Amino acid sequence: MPSPRAARAHTEAPARATGAGQPRPAPHRPPPAHTGRRPQAPAAPQWQQWQPARHEPPVWLGEIGSAEPARVSVATLWCVVVTGLLSALLLGDGLGLNLLIVTVPAALGTYFAARDAGRRLRPWTLVWAVGGVALLSVPALRDAGWPTFLAVTSALALGSLALHGCRTWLGVLLGPFGLFGSLGTGLFWGVRGVRERAEGSRGRWAPVVRTAAVALVLLIVFGALFASADAAFADLLGGLTPDISVADGPWRTVLFVLGVVGALAAAHTAAAPLRWDRITVRPGPARGRMEWALPLIVLNLLFAVFIGVQLTVLFGGYDKVLSETGLTYSEYATQGFWQLLGATLLTLLVIGLARRWAPRDGARDRTLVGAVLGVLCVLTLVVVASALRRMDLYVDAYGLTRLRVSVAAMELWLGLVIVLIMAAGAFGGRWLPRAVAVSGAAGVLIFGLISPDALVAERNVERYRTSDKIDINYFQQLSADAVPALDTLPEPLRSCALDGIARDLGDADEPWYATSWGESKARDILDERPIDPRWEECSSMNLRNGSGGERDPYDDGRTGDGY
Repeated sequence: MPSPRAARAHTEAPARATGAGQPRPAPHRPPPAHTGRRPQAPAAPQWQQWQPARHEPPVWLGEIGSAEPARVSVATLWCVVVTGLLSALLLGDGLGLNLLIVTVPAALGTYFAARDAGRRLRPWTLVWAVGGVALLSVPALRDAGWPTFLAVTSALALGSLALHGCRTWLGVLLGPFGLFGSLGTGLFWGVRGVRERAEGSRGRWAPVVRTAAVALVLLIVFGALFASADAAFADLLGGLTPDISVADGPWRTVLFVLGVVGALAAAHTAAAPLRWDRITVRPGPARGRMEWALPLIVLNLLFAVFIGVQLTVLFGGYDKVLSETGLTYSEYATQGFWQLLGATLLTLLVIGLARRWAPRDGARDRTLVGAVLGVLCVLTLVVVASALRRMDLYVDAYGLTRLRVSVAAMELWLGLVIVLIMAAGAFGGRWLPRAVAVSGAAGVLIFGLISPDALVAERNVERYRTSDKIDINYFQQLSADAVPALDTLPEPLRSCALDGIARDLGDADEPWYATSWGESKARDILDERPIDPRWEECSSMNLRNGSGGERDPYDDGRTGDGY
C-alpha cells in the first residue's frame, strides 16, 4: 500500500503538468537584436473610448417613419417652382383669393408625389382636402382678421391630416403638426432631386431656359406696346398684374423661399408620411367598480343639484335671485358663463380619464360605464344650455361683441362634441376622432362665413332700434364686413360708426387677388354714400350705452367690450 507522501505526489503531478491552480511564469525571451532603427513611438490613445455612447433613436420614431421616398419627379419640381413664383408675386399685398391661387400648384405637386409613391386617394383624404380648400375661401369672402386667422390655421391642419391619413386620437392630435417636421427634409429631398436630374440631363435644360426667356421678353415688350396704345388695355393689364418695385425685392424673395419650402414639405409628406396611427396607446389599469363609479356618481349628483337650482331660477324669475344674492343683472350672467364654460371643459377631461381607467371585465361593466358616463353627458348638455342662456341675458342687456360671439360659438361646439361622445358610446367610437376634427373645422368655416363683425353690427343695430342704446366707439373697430349693417343707421350715427372703418379701408384700391368680397362691397357702399361731414357731432353725444341705460360694470371704458 503506497504511503501518504507518495499518494500526494501522485495527485500533484498532473496539476504541475497542466499549470492549474497557479500562475504560469512568463516565457524567457532574449533581448531584441540591435537593428540600427529608432524605437517606435507608443500608439496614440484612443480618445473615442471616453466619448459618450450614441443613443439609438426611440423605437416609436422608427415605427411611424416611412421608407425614403423616390427621387422627386419633374412634375412635382415644376409645381414647386410655380408655387414659389405665385407666392412671391401675389402674397405680398395681403390675403384674399391669392391663397387659393397659390394652393392649386402646391396641391398638384403633392398629388404627383403621392402618385409616384404608390399612395391611393381615400375618402377621408378627400374630406380633409375639400375642407381645407373650403376654409381658404374665408379670406376671399370676409375682411375680419380673427376668423381669417382661424380659417388659415385650420386649413393647414386639415391639409396635414390629408397628407398623413390619420384616424386615431393620437394621429388626429399630432397629424396637423406633422407638416412642420418635413420642412428641412423636404428641402434636402428637393435639392438632391434637382442636382441628380441636372447632372443627368445638362443638355436639355438649356433649351428650356432659352424658351422661357424668349417668351418672357416677348410678353414684356408687346405688353408694354399694347398698354401704351390703348388706355383700356393698360387699365386691364395693370389690374391683373401685380405691382412690383425694386424696394420689394427682399420681401418677394422671402415669400418665394417660403413658397418653395412649403410646397416641398407638402410633397415630401405626401411621398413619405409619418404614420402616427402605428403608435399604440394602451388603456390604463382597470379599476374596481366601486372605486371607479363612486366619484362619478357623486359628480352626477352635484350636476343634478345645480341643474335643479337653474330650473328654479328659470321658473321663479331672476328678480328674486338677484335680490337674494345682491348681484346685478350683468354680474349674475357674466359670473355664471365663465364658470360653466370651465365646467364643460373639465367634464370632457373627466370623461376621457374615466374611459381610460374604466372597468372592463364583462357586459355588466360595459353597462355600468355607459350608464354613468351617459348621465354625465346629458347633465353636461344642460349645463351648456344654461351657459348659453346666461350669455343671451348679457347680450340683451349690453349688446353683442366679437369676444361674446367667439365664446358662445366655443360653447356650442363643446356641446356638439358631447353629443358625438354620447353617439360613440351607443354605436362604437372608431369614427369619433375624425368626427371631432370635422366638427371643429366645420365650426371654424361657419364662424368665418357668417362673419362675426357683420353679426355684431346687425345685432346692435336692432338693439338700437328697440332700446335706443348703442356704442359708436366700438363700431369703429370693426372690419369692413360690418359696413352693410351699419349703413342702415340714421345720420349722423351712420357716419360716426363708419368713420373708423372708412379710414382703415383708405382711398387706394388693393389688387383684386388681395381684396376680399366683404372689403369690395364696403368700398362700393362708401363710394355710393360717402361719410357725412357732420360726423364730428358724435363726439358731443352720449351714445355709449344710450340715455338712461345701466352701465356695464365689466366695461373698461375704452372699447365697450367687457369680455
